[in-house]
Amino acid sequence: MHPTQPKSDDTAHRFRPNLLQLRKLSLVASITLGVVGLCVPPAQADEQNFPLQSYRVGPYAAGGTGFFGGFIDYLNLINIRDGGVNGVKLTWEEGETQYEVERGVEVYERLKTQPGIAAWNPLSVGIAYAMIDRITQDKVPLITINHGRTDSTDGRVFPYVFPLLLNPYSETSGIINFISGKLGGVEKLKGKKIVVLYHGSPYGKETIPIYELLAQKYGFSVQQIEVPHPGNEQQSQWLTIRQARPDYVVLRGWGVMNPVALKTAQKVGFPADHIIGNVWSNSEEDVIPAGNAAKGYIAITTQASGSQYPVLQEIIKTVYGAGKGNLQDKNRIGSVYHNLGIVNGILNVEAVRIAQQKFGHRTLTGDEVRWGFEHLRLDPDRVAALGAKDLFHSINVTWDNHEGDGLVTFQQWDGAKWKVISDWIAPDWALLRPIIEKSSTAYAAEHNIKLRTATDAEEVINSVAAK
Repeated sequence: MHPTQPKSDDTAHRFRPNLLQLRKLSLVASITLGVVGLCVPPAQADEQNFPLQSYRVGPYAAGGTGFFGGFIDYLNLINIRDGGVNGVKLTWEEGETQYEVERGVEVYERLKTQPGIAAWNPLSVGIAYAMIDRITQDKVPLITINHGRTDSTDGRVFPYVFPLLLNPYSETSGIINFISGKLGGVEKLKGKKIVVLYHGSPYGKETIPIYELLAQKYGFSVQQIEVPHPGNEQQSQWLTIRQARPDYVVLRGWGVMNPVALKTAQKVGFPADHIIGNVWSNSEEDVIPAGNAAKGYIAITTQASGSQYPVLQEIIKTVYGAGKGNLQDKNRIGSVYHNLGIVNGILNVEAVRIAQQKFGHRTLTGDEVRWGFEHLRLDPDRVAALGAKDLFHSINVTWDNHEGDGLVTFQQWDGAKWKVISDWIAPDWALLRPIIEKSSTAYAAEHNIKLRTATDAEEVINSVAAK
C-alpha cells in the first residue's frame, strides 16, 4: 500500500470538503486572486523601435558617432520631455557595422525580428543598396538621408525607400547651380573646367553620369578622378589636378579622404576657396585635421551647424543635463554630423507622429510608418515650432517623391567655424525628374515591379489598417 493512500472509505471521506467548505475556499481564492491581480504590473506601454546599423569604429567613425549620436539625442529628448510620441516610447538598439556591407546586412537580419520597428537608418550607400529588396519584402521604411540610390526618389517604384532632403543627383545640380551663381550665371559655365575628385565606392561613383550630362548641357568640361578607399594617399591625383588647372574642384569624399585632400591641395598650390565639398565632405571632422589648409574651403549642406537653435538648447538642457547625452565629447554638440542626426531624428519622429494621426496613438507597423513618411510635410512654420528654424529649411514628401524639394545651402570654413554664404538653392528638377524616372522605370521592368499610383498607395495602407 502506498504510504499516502487512505486506509478506508471513512478515512477518505475526511479528506473530501463538503459543499460549504468548497464555497468558502472559492471565496478565499477569489479574494486572493483579486489581490494578486491588483499587484500585477500593467501591460508594457507601446514602443516604437529604431534599430541602428551604426559605426563607431573604423575610418568613418567620426561620421557615425556624430550622426547616430544626434539621432539618439533627439529620441532621448522626445522620451524625457514628452514621454514619447503620444505615449509611445521610442527605443533603439545598435549593431556595429564599421561601415561594411556584410556587417550591415548581418545587423539587419539579427535585429529585424524586434517588435515595432519604425524604420532603418544605416547612413551607408552600400548597406542601403543591399537592403532594398529586404525592406521591400518586410514592408519597413529605409531612410537614406542625403545619400542612397538616386532613382529611389521615385516612390512609384520604391515605396519603402526615402532619400530624404536630397539625392546624389539633386546635390550635383545644386553644386553646379552654386558655381554658376559665383560665376555670374549659367551661361558663364561654358568653357570652364571642373574636376570631380570622388571616393572609390558606390557612393563616390554614383554621380559620374550626372556630371557628364550637366557638362554637356552647360558647355563646361569635366574630369572625374577616383581616390581609392580610404583615401590616405592622393599625391598623384592632385598632381594631375595641378596639370589640368581646373576652375573648380568638387570634392566628393568621405571620412579620412577629406582632410587629406585639403592638405594635398595646399601642397600643390590649389586654392581652398575653389574646392566645393559635397554633403559628405562638409563637417568639422573634415576640416579641423587639415589645419590652415582648410581655411576658405566651401561645402554644400542641408542643415546648418551650431548649437544656438532652440532644439539644440533643449537637448543640452534636458538630455545632457540628465546625463543621457550620447556624445562623449560635448564640444561636438551642434557640429555638422550631430545636427544632421538631430534633423534625421526630427524627420523620423514626425513621420511617426503623422502616421499616428491616421492610425492611432500606438505602436505602428512599418507600412503605417511608410504612410507617415509619404505625408511628411514640414513647412518653415512647423520647422520653427519644432525648434529648428534656420537649422534646416523644410521638407515636402509625397507618395511619388520620396526626397522632398532638394533645397541646399553652402557654407565656408573660416578657420574656426562654418559660415553660411548662400541662400537656399533648388536643383533643376525639370532636368532631373525625367532622368530619375527613366532609371526607376528600367529598374521596375527588370524586377517585374508594377508602377504604383496614388490610389495604390492608399489602398495598401487601408488594407493594413483594416487588419
